[in-house]
Amino acid sequence: MAEGAILGVDPGTSKCGLAVVDSSGEVSYRAVVALENLSATARALAAQRALGRLALGNRTGAQRVRALLEEALPEIPVEVVPEHRTTEEARRLYWEYHPPRGWRRLVPRGMLVPPEPVDGFAAEILARRLEESAGS
Repeated sequence: MAEGAILGVDPGTSKCGLAVVDSSGEVSYRAVVALENLSATARALAAQRALGRLALGNRTGAQRVRALLEEALPEIPVEVVPEHRTTEEARRLYWEYHPPRGWRRLVPRGMLVPPEPVDGFAAEILARRLEESAGS
């Protein structure tokens, strides 16, 4: 098993969610980046943090994103992780970090739509899934 932090990547056709989960389980980075900035951002994260693995979602745009990551970071293994229900989980996680305020507190969270993309939270979920699968 590779040591170090896990870079979770939620692939897409125009943007990707990224999250770095370190060995203690803390999230040290979470963002949504344009696909054309993915390689440079991944290289910068690898230079700043001790990345051991990449957790890549298996749905929309995964093949193209995998090729970009393998070219940008050939020394770090890319592991494909099922994306099933990550969007729903990411929305739930978003509201945990950003509790609704005002009248939105009265609306069930499952009915609320976050005001910004949740791809970074989905990437965190993918990284945690890889971490859990390695631990079991």
